[in-house]
Amino acid sequence: MSHPVPHGLPMERDAGPFEPPREITRLREARPVSPLVFPDGHEGWLVTGYDAVRQLMADTRFSSRLDLDVLHTPYETPGMPAATEPSPQLPGVFVAMDPPDHTRLRRRLTGAFTVKRMKMLEERIVEITERQLDEVARLTPPIDLVEEFALPVPSLVICELLGVPYADRADFQANSAQFMVKDQPLETKMGAYLALNTYLAELVTRKRAEPGDDILSDLARQDDLTIEELTGVAFLLLLAGHETTANMLALGTFALLEHPGQLAQLRDDPDLMPNAVEELLRYLSVADIFYRYATEDLELGGETIAKGSTVVVSLLAANHDPRRFENAGTLDIHRKARGLLSFGHGIHQCLGQQLARIEMRAGFEGLLRRFPDLALAVPAGDVKLRTDMNIYGVHALPVTWTEPVE
Repeated sequence: MSHPVPHGLPMERDAGPFEPPREITRLREARPVSPLVFPDGHEGWLVTGYDAVRQLMADTRFSSRLDLDVLHTPYETPGMPAATEPSPQLPGVFVAMDPPDHTRLRRRLTGAFTVKRMKMLEERIVEITERQLDEVARLTPPIDLVEEFALPVPSLVICELLGVPYADRADFQANSAQFMVKDQPLETKMGAYLALNTYLAELVTRKRAEPGDDILSDLARQDDLTIEELTGVAFLLLLAGHETTANMLALGTFALLEHPGQLAQLRDDPDLMPNAVEELLRYLSVADIFYRYATEDLELGGETIAKGSTVVVSLLAANHDPRRFENAGTLDIHRKARGLLSFGHGIHQCLGQQLARIEMRAGFEGLLRRFPDLALAVPAGDVKLRTDMNIYGVHALPVTWTEPVE
C-alpha cells in the first residue's frame, strides 16, 4: 500500500483532541517508517509504528545530540529563517547527549529517582495535592483547572524535591512556557533559556556553598560536576518536572470528562486508578515528537536510513498502533497498557516516571473524590489545545461543579 510522502509534519488535530492527526494515522498503517520532506526541501524520516519506534529508541547509533548537524524542524515556523547551524550542546542537558557523557550525568541522578525514594515521597505528594484541592474548593466556579490545580501541584512537588523556592514559580513558569513554544523566534527562546539559566546558576551556587536536604543539594555535593553542568541538570529537571505532569493532569481530566462512562467506572472503583493512569499516559502521550540523528547507515522497519539523516519520532502514533494495542484509538481504563512508550524507551527513558505516576494518581483520585459532579464549563470544542507547544495539552480547562466534598 503506497502513500504519498508527507511535506512537513502533519500537526492539525483533525481527528479530535486526543487522537493523532489523521494523516499520521494513515501513514503509520501504510509505511510506519516513512520519508518526510522537511519545509526547507531536504528529506529525512518519520517513524510512527510501535515496533520501529521502540527499536530506534533502543539503538544508540541513532544519536540524541542536537549539535552534530542541522536539526531541521519538521514544521513551518512563520517569520523565522531556516536553521543554518546546529544547536550548541548545553552543559548538563543530558537528554541531548549520547554515552559516555549521557551515562556519566544520568548515573548521578538515578539514586535520586529510585522507586523506593518516590514511594517515600508519596505521602507528601498526596498532602500537597489535597492542600491544593482545599484551595480549589474555596473558589467560586467556573475556574481554570490548569491555573488552579494542574500547574500548581507538579510545580509545588518539583520545587520541594529540587529545593527551588516555590515563591519563584511565576518567573520559571513564564520562562519555561516561552521556551516550549514551537514557533517562537530563536532570540525569544534563548532569552527565556538564559533567564532560567541565570536564576538556576545562582541557586546551585548557593547550594554548593550551603547544601540542604534536596536533590540539587545532593548533586551540588559532587565535586566532579561543574556549576554549568549542575545548572543544565536543574534546568532539565525543573522543566520536565512540571511541564509534562501539569499537561497530563489537565488533558487527562478533559479526556475523562469527554468519556463519562469511563469516568463513572473510575469514580465507582478507585482501585482502577493505577490502570487508568497508564492508559491515559498511553492514550494522550503529551510528549509526542522526538528527534534522532543517524550516525551511520542504519536499517529500520525495512528501510535504509542514510547516515546524517534526521529522524522524527511520534510516540503518540506508536502508542496508538493497533498492531501493539487492541482498539488503540479507544480510551479503556481496564486495559493493561504495558509497553507504552510515553516515557520513551532505552537509555533516555524518563527518570521521573515514577514521580509522575504518583502525582497523577494522587491528582486524579483527589479531583474525582472532592468534585463528584465536575464538568466542563464550556463546550468541548472551545477548549484551546496546545498545538503550538512542544508538550501537548490544553492552555486552559474551564470547569464547574455544584458542591465540593470535604
